[in-house]
Amino acid sequence: MTSPESQSPAPQPPEPESKDRVYRSVPAIAGGVLLLAVAGWLGIDAVISGEGRTPWLALAVLLLVVPLIVAFTLRPAVYAGDDRLRIRNPFRVVVLPWGRVASLRSSYSNEVLTESGAKYQLWAVPVSLRARKKAARREMRATAQAQRETGREESRGSALGMTAGLRHGLSHEPVSDGPVRAETDRIMDELRGLHEARHQAESARGEVTVRWAYEVLAPAAAGAVLVLILLAVG
Repeated sequence: MTSPESQSPAPQPPEPESKDRVYRSVPAIAGGVLLLAVAGWLGIDAVISGEGRTPWLALAVLLLVVPLIVAFTLRPAVYAGDDRLRIRNPFRVVVLPWGRVASLRSSYSNEVLTESGAKYQLWAVPVSLRARKKAARREMRATAQAQRETGREESRGSALGMTAGLRHGLSHEPVSDGPVRAETDRIMDELRGLHEARHQAESARGEVTVRWAYEVLAPAAAGAVLVLILLAVG
């Protein structure tokens, strides 16, 4: 009989791979859910209460509209891993190894540029000029408050003496930990940091792949054809 000490240790489970960071647009998802609810309500009402070819036309319109709503609102996402960036846009899925990414650019839209010169837009990380202006105003207010606090510290230090001023200065907490940024700009900063850290890694090499989203295009095209046929038949 084998003693417990002589038994071989149980194999250790493999370490879990790091999960991708997922970025999506919450306003787009909320808008998509609302549009789907409205389209479903109108379409089902037309199917139930409609007469003649109206129910069939309503079904064809739903077949056309629902995939497009999903494509532009619920579907877009960006998956950032240690070795690659996967972009799920309305009609395409683009996989970019970090070694093939040249830069990430933000202007009126957030984009990824490859070493070959190709450009892909990040639909899931839209640029909001309103959010940028709001962040700029917050940054200005934080800077003004910091300047006022500094002036108070200097005045209090002159009145109470250098020792009291230094003691209060050591206990004073900063007003802001850093510059105020819009949410999508912070996301782009994270992606740029990940790109800088991983673009030279051996595992981040590979080819850029682009796949069309036939699961969206096929039903939308079928719905469009049915709508045209029903309208032509009259």
